[in-house]
Amino acid sequence: MSTPHPVELGQRVIDTGVAEPPHNRVTQELSEVDDHLAVVESFSHCWALRTDEGLVCVDASGAQMSQDLVAALRAWSTDPVHTLVYTHGHLDHVGGSGAFVADAADRGHDRPRFVAHEAVPARFERYRLTSGWNQAINRRQFGGVRAAPGLGQGWRDFLPTDVVEPDLTYRDRLEVEVGGRRLELHHARGETDDHTWVWDPEDRAAYTGDFVLWVFPNAGNPQKVQRYPIEWAAAMREILATGAEKVYPAHGLPIVGRERVEVVLGDIAEALESLADATLAMMNEGATLDEIIHTVRVPDHLAERPWLAPQYDEPEFVVRNVYRQFGGWWDGNPARLKPSPDAVLAAELASLAGSVEVLTDRALELAEAGDLRLACHLVELAVAASPDHEGAHRVRAEVYWRRRKYERSLMSKGVYAAAARESEAAFGEVTPTERMTDAIGRALD
Repeated sequence: MSTPHPVELGQRVIDTGVAEPPHNRVTQELSEVDDHLAVVESFSHCWALRTDEGLVCVDASGAQMSQDLVAALRAWSTDPVHTLVYTHGHLDHVGGSGAFVADAADRGHDRPRFVAHEAVPARFERYRLTSGWNQAINRRQFGGVRAAPGLGQGWRDFLPTDVVEPDLTYRDRLEVEVGGRRLELHHARGETDDHTWVWDPEDRAAYTGDFVLWVFPNAGNPQKVQRYPIEWAAAMREILATGAEKVYPAHGLPIVGRERVEVVLGDIAEALESLADATLAMMNEGATLDEIIHTVRVPDHLAERPWLAPQYDEPEFVVRNVYRQFGGWWDGNPARLKPSPDAVLAAELASLAGSVEVLTDRALELAEAGDLRLACHLVELAVAASPDHEGAHRVRAEVYWRRRKYERSLMSKGVYAAAARESEAAFGEVTPTERMTDAIGRALD
């Protein structure tokens, strides 16, 4: 069966409201969207606009995807790449930049001009400063099975050495003209503080980078730096105000037709606004983070939208990020302002319970009953109280594999799988290779 054209698939899903996954396709195939515009569906996508002076590309995809991406692009056009816009500095958007430079050299073309927001170089420097930390985060977040997109896993340096620094940066807004095409670059904070969306007034098209993901907005991410849900929603409103009739995202499907643009971007904005408004309202009433995260929800009419599925990030994490942005790191519990070490508290509670086994037995009972949140608390106490207790680690692995099975978001699945494999390693049940094979299998379930 042939792969549906991305525009056709996007129209069908939006018009019916029925999911036809995968929406975030990584086919490495090029689709022509217009006679002057094409997209390579990669991780992330690369959009290529043909002009009289050469191609303008939006995003370079990841390092490990870049060779195939450039080959697909060159099967469509051998014109020089005049300008490449980074929508932001995440590795799946900039990691392939070195391949574009190499391709230009091989063809005897001038090196492309790279354009980005002025905060992108600072992001690159932060990645160099925290290379090991970011590699560890991604191994956990992606469950150790997503090396292909080129996200800095298993490399000596998190940021590939051939990633190209931007030649031209801007602060709020920038107009660039290439071959008779005028493009407007707009800055807005959302998933990152360095994000750009591109407006093409001639086509009435917005290239939105990660502002549109075809999953729930990545505005929570528990392991990464601050996200900006309120400003993300404002960016959606700003794009809608342009009268955009086409939206070309960096992940997922094109959105073509004004009514479809209004539906999808309006839903994204409403979902984020509702979470932020409810969180701030409870903060203003003096609620603790614990009370807020167990109360605030996405409106029911948005919960099952195919373009808002919590398959990567999820609403509960967005609530936490709103709280963090306005309320700091303390969660409102006085005991956690300057807490006792986890191991000391765990040992005391195990002593009160009578044994570590009391905690693990109860954790299993709770897991069987479906209360996995509480089961995880108890099994963590058991292992913290007795780090070398094989039985505790066996129960911990079982509880977290079970927890992972019932989660929808990749972020939650990755964290819980990492915890399970950590305990499996502690009692030596499987080798590292076997753990990776098992992880791949679980990732496909």
